[in-house]
Order: sequence, then structure tokens, then C-alpha cells
Amino acid sequence: MSSELAGTDLRTGMLRASQVDQLADRVAACLVRAEEVLAGFSDIQLLQWESPAGRAYRDAVSLQAAALRRSLESLIEARAAVARHSQETSVAA
Repeated sequence: MSSELAGTDLRTGMLRASQVDQLADRVAACLVRAEEVLAGFSDIQLLQWESPAGRAYRDAVSLQAAALRRSLESLIEARAAVARHSQETSVAA
């Protein structure tokens, strides 16, 4: 009976560790994609468009880029937290 419980606990722990690893992979993928999008903002600046509408467009793009940079900072922190949790979960399993 005791070995059955230990086996169940081990399987549960391994499943949880696997799920946390998958989450870490997804967060890392989100971070990579967000960095790609941020890099693409420079391509859509329309620098040759010098009208007031062009300036307004560039201002809007700049605001979105700033918001995405803040999101990237949060994603970096989330990636580190999930990585720590993944290591802790793997050790516990």
C-alpha cells in the first residue's frame, strides 16, 4: 500500500514538473515573439511620411513600443520565476 502511494506521488510530481517545464517553454516563446514584434516596430515607423498624420502615427507606434517594452520586462521576470519554480518542482519530484 505504501509503495502504491509513493508511486502515485512520484507520478503526480513528475506530471507537475512536466507541466511547469511546458509553461516555462511557452513563456520563453512569448518572450521571443514579443522581442520580434518590438524589433518590427522600427520597420513600420514611416519616417518619410512627414505630415501631421505621419507624426501622429509615429507617436502612436512609439507609445505601443513603450508598452511592449514594459511587457517584455514583466515577461523576463515571469520567465525567471517559472524557471525557478521548474527547478524546485524537478527537485521535489
